[in-house]
Amino acid sequence: MPKPSTIEILPPEIKAQLQAWLQDPRITQLEATERANSLLELAGHPERVTKSAVNRYAVRMEEVGAKLRQSREVAQMYIAQVGAAPQGQSGLLINEMLRSMAFEVSLKMQEADAGDPESMAATINQLKNLALTMQRLEQSATINVKRENEIKRQALEEATKTMEATAKSEGVTAETIQRIRRDVLMMAG
Repeated sequence: MPKPSTIEILPPEIKAQLQAWLQDPRITQLEATERANSLLELAGHPERVTKSAVNRYAVRMEEVGAKLRQSREVAQMYIAQVGAAPQGQSGLLINEMLRSMAFEVSLKMQEADAGDPESMAATINQLKNLALTMQRLEQSATINVKRENEIKRQALEEATKTMEATAKSEGVTAETIQRIRRDVLMMAG
């Protein structure tokens, strides 16, 4: 297992402060490194961070931030397209997003060091959890669609009964009532 970065083992409050400095465009990475080392010294911690460690961390933070911004943009685009779509369409969207994630993870597995069993086991476990999540989401979507269809069917049945009762009380013939009922049911599909 690789040795953790010096940034990763910083005390949480100093790491949080370093993150804030790295996000401030007025502060250079060199200044952020110096400030973090000053805080470490004041707090009596023997650790120190190097400029290269801070740079690697800043690059990683930017990559994660870029991916997060990209996924938010994609999600907003899909939400705009799907809007208040029926549950089935939303389920399909989620399924597609999860498939994409599974594909990305499998690509990373291929790139990963096959000699690291802990890393491979963790990745395989993540894929297993992802697959179970997809299965459960699909089952939930199916149940929701069935429930929605049953509610619509019951509402339509009640509406046709009310229509028939009103039509009878108004003197409409049984034949006309049946034709209206058939037409309504055909429109409801």
